[in-house]
Amino acid sequence: MNRLIRMFSTSIGRKLVMAVTGLILFVWLLGHMLGNMALFQGADSLNSYAAWLQGHPSLWVMRTSMLLVLAVHIYVALTLAMENRIARSSGYAVRTFQTSGSSRYMVITGGIVVFFLIYHILHFTLGVVTPEFHDGVDAAGNHDVYSMVVRSFQNPVLAGSYIVAMLLIGTHLLHATRSMFQTVGVNHESYNGTIRIFSQIAVALFVIGNCSMPILVLAGVIGLETR
Repeated sequence: MNRLIRMFSTSIGRKLVMAVTGLILFVWLLGHMLGNMALFQGADSLNSYAAWLQGHPSLWVMRTSMLLVLAVHIYVALTLAMENRIARSSGYAVRTFQTSGSSRYMVITGGIVVFFLIYHILHFTLGVVTPEFHDGVDAAGNHDVYSMVVRSFQNPVLAGSYIVAMLLIGTHLLHATRSMFQTVGVNHESYNGTIRIFSQIAVALFVIGNCSMPILVLAGVIGLETR
């Protein structure tokens, strides 16, 4: 325990914590996306998946764990950003300035990610954004998540906001995945190209997968008539 505390007290240790928590969050986001893609299989599939998820005994354990991981990730990111800002104001080398600039960029895009997560919860979990679509029930008695999602994404403003948010989140994830490998020591000219390609593919799948849902609804490929 003392070793972990000492590690967290160093800049390198906090960067490692941020890398690990970031990886956990990215894997969770990918899993969340794959679950939501039940939308492509129709109302029964998505509503059944949502009902299974809501009734799962470990749901709140998972949610609480992810909130804790997110809180640690945000805290460490802000701490490192403040350290870089202090170092820059001290007039050290140009390398410090570059690191600080990158840190500020990640804080901004990270703030967008947090804002979107809050908005997403208010929209689809709590029904605050579109309350008129939130309380529907399908023929099986399950919460009609399918209709809620389709009706929401039929609104160009809501659909567009999700698409823009995914693109911005993608920019954050792209830089974050590259930084993560460097932080954990996976950084060598012989495989940096592979790491870069892997990062681009993983982030592209995330962005395309999430953007495809509002785009296909807007295009009429997915609609209430395709239930």
